[in-house]
Amino acid sequence: MDYDVGTWMCSFCGEHGSSERRLVGGIGAMICVPCVERFHALVAPPASPPESSDPPWEAMSNAELLSQLPKIMRTSDQVDRFAAEWVSLIRDRGESWTAIGQALGVTRQAAWERFSKRISSNAAG
Repeated sequence: MDYDVGTWMCSFCGEHGSSERRLVGGIGAMICVPCVERFHALVAPPASPPESSDPPWEAMSNAELLSQLPKIMRTSDQVDRFAAEWVSLIRDRGESWTAIGQALGVTRQAAWERFSKRISSNAAG
């Protein structure tokens, strides 16, 4: 598995990790410290009533919304990368494509078609 923080990004804001923007992760997602702090402020008991409970995109212009699409797609790519790394780990442990397909709710062939080339190229690189 790839542990280089610079190759991952926050699944919430889309910013890449670095020594200054630390990331923590779970299964298929990463979050940076600024996002943790922002979300903590949203869920912590308020010292005073919140100013607004509207989601942030309600106040965004169409141009701002459009500017977020590439970040959303990069997080999608990151989830695919996480999945490929997990499949590679599972295959390295000797599990069959049938078991992987069953876990994903697809056929053995569909799992193999989605991941086999990607994990073999990861092993080579």
